[in-house]
Amino acid sequence: MRRLYHHTLLPTARKVRLALHEKRLEFAEYAIEPWRRDDDLLGLNPSGELPVLVDDNETVVCDHGAICEYLDEVYPEAPLFGRSPASRAEARRLAAWFDEKFFREVTLHLAGEKLTRRVSANAAPDSRALKAGRENIHTHLQYIAWLTERRSWLAGEHITVADLSAAANLSLVDYTGDVPWNDHPLTKEWYVRVKSRPSFRCLLKDTVPGVPAAAAYADLDF
Repeated sequence: MRRLYHHTLLPTARKVRLALHEKRLEFAEYAIEPWRRDDDLLGLNPSGELPVLVDDNETVVCDHGAICEYLDEVYPEAPLFGRSPASRAEARRLAAWFDEKFFREVTLHLAGEKLTRRVSANAAPDSRALKAGRENIHTHLQYIAWLTERRSWLAGEHITVADLSAAANLSLVDYTGDVPWNDHPLTKEWYVRVKSRPSFRCLLKDTVPGVPAAAAYADLDF
């Protein structure tokens, strides 16, 4: 049985879980707290970073981007990067946007403060960080709307790793109730489509100890 070492508060790990489910691949999950030293994790990945995938043949793949690329090469159906060089490049570009830019400007300020900071250090969120995240999120939600007005999905006519990266980050912010969905109806429509996919059920079941999810988090028709 393939194994995934991850943590629910890492959006890149959530993205990999979505990718595995989109590929309809069975896997066992092992949750590891990324803020604590774990010798078993270090034995798999010397950097000590999550996620890490161990495939059925014991191939170890580290780094969320490398894992998604590996899955698309070894299990090509359904493709998560598109079928042409241009579509693959666009999927990678947008995935990086959400994995890096959205995470840095929004997820880290909102979910990082309200969830990770609470669980890892039992500390209260920084109000300045929350303010910055709530201001920054509008630009990103507008960009998602702009993309979906022109395409069926973020990177083209089919769902790709770009949608998974965006949804993985947004799902954490949605858990805290900090996504202003009513101000961005087109982005909400896109998220409902992603959220309704069978692959997303795993995320909707996630809970954070001591922090209940927002009322509409697991609602498919919010």
